[in-house]
Amino acid sequence: MTSIPLCLPDSITPKQFLTEYWQKKPLLIKQGLPQLVDMFEPDDMIGLALEEDASARLLTQAASKKEGQAQWQLKKSPLNETDFENLPEQWTVLVQNLEQWSPELGQLWQAFDFIPQWQRDDIMVSYAPAGGSVGKHYDDYDVFLAQGYGSRRWQLGKFCDDQTEFVADEPLRLFDDMGELIFDEILEAGDVLYVPPKLSHFGVAQNDCLTFSFGCRRPNLMQIIDSVADIATNDSKLFIPMLLPQALQASGELQADSIAAIKAQLLEMLQSDRGDDMIRQAVSEVISKRQYDALMPEETLDTDELMQALSEGATLQADYSNRLLYSQTTDGTVLYANGQRIDGLDKAAIAVLVRLANGEALQHSDVTDVDADDLSEWLENGWVWVDVAE
Repeated sequence: MTSIPLCLPDSITPKQFLTEYWQKKPLLIKQGLPQLVDMFEPDDMIGLALEEDASARLLTQAASKKEGQAQWQLKKSPLNETDFENLPEQWTVLVQNLEQWSPELGQLWQAFDFIPQWQRDDIMVSYAPAGGSVGKHYDDYDVFLAQGYGSRRWQLGKFCDDQTEFVADEPLRLFDDMGELIFDEILEAGDVLYVPPKLSHFGVAQNDCLTFSFGCRRPNLMQIIDSVADIATNDSKLFIPMLLPQALQASGELQADSIAAIKAQLLEMLQSDRGDDMIRQAVSEVISKRQYDALMPEETLDTDELMQALSEGATLQADYSNRLLYSQTTDGTVLYANGQRIDGLDKAAIAVLVRLANGEALQHSDVTDVDADDLSEWLENGWVWVDVAE
């Protein structure tokens, strides 16, 4: 497998980017992803948007907003060919989770190896003819906007917050005022623009245009709380009523002292070794869950075919449409895949899965200590992908 250079300017190290730019300010990376140039054409994305299992959205924009009507119209998948007939001049189609459809595209995540892989969300493509856009908006997550075909003009403005007012009665979170522009340039194929969370941005296709969004996202507290609660239901000790100090008080009153005592015991449990284990498992399950349903391959290699391919030079790699990660505990390395803890692995299997989770491409000689049937099962589960030698 060809090594993919990091998507950063030569003058900026990964440490500098994370210290000076990450979630702080935008960065233009000229020719940051040249591998993406002409990897796909517009017709490829239209065809993909029509697939029954695709997660796609078609946005159309009227030339002007009529009273009582939205200027934008949104239709979600499934889409059909008639949806692309008689379109207005300005429209865009978005397709999510492209890693599911193209492992080769998924491998480009390696260009962002300075970001932990558990923070990677998915790769989305936006196709639009000249003039097409998705309006002025912001995202709550970090995104690398990579131009793959054609060109798009990007404008960046102010950082938004909870007080930002959106245009009423539209199917999208759009606003009119981006404040003073801090960036206004045209990206050509291969260029990449990093946009931090909540920074307003507006992209307009200059011609037939494919823009690939490499989105990075962290879990929210509600997801972690829900996961901790689910895990806690398996701990019988947590169902034992708490012992609380009792002071004389009105019979109908819940005093602040009682609430404080309950809170103190809850925090004590969460800060204990048992609490650490619960939180570690909760976070691991949340961040390893897929955002989209798995698309099972129509056919895959059986065990003999897999081993034959590896012996002939194919490499085994993590499938970037799935979520494979590990954490180190006092009991050793624990692996998770797609929201589930993987148990029953021997040391050799753990070592190989750790290397795969870290983005390595493994050859036949790297996996000889792992049972061939286990390798085949990983392939069937979608954890790994085989890059067959040309």
